[in-house]
Amino acid sequence: MYLNPGMKEEYKRRHQNLFPELRRLLSEAGVRNYSIYLDEDTDTLFAYQELEGEGGSQDLGATEICQKWWAYMADIMKTNPDNSPVSIPLPEMFHMD
Repeated sequence: MYLNPGMKEEYKRRHQNLFPELRRLLSEAGVRNYSIYLDEDTDTLFAYQELEGEGGSQDLGATEICQKWWAYMADIMKTNPDNSPVSIPLPEMFHMD
């Protein structure tokens, strides 16, 4: 995902106040140990999450609360026409337990 330049502190502030209903939805979907990192040189965001079950946060886009969050975040991120964050899947290149 891509943050708009100069929006680092606002992004952090908004996530510190994550909608409780979105937190609950993610938890119910089996999302655990969820972190988002920022490459400050490129304003690229990288999300990491562990999943219990089959789905993940990327499967929740049709929910009303997810769409509300996307609209809330659209002014500080690069987004698609539906307000979802522009993102690309990254192939795993290495893993070690």
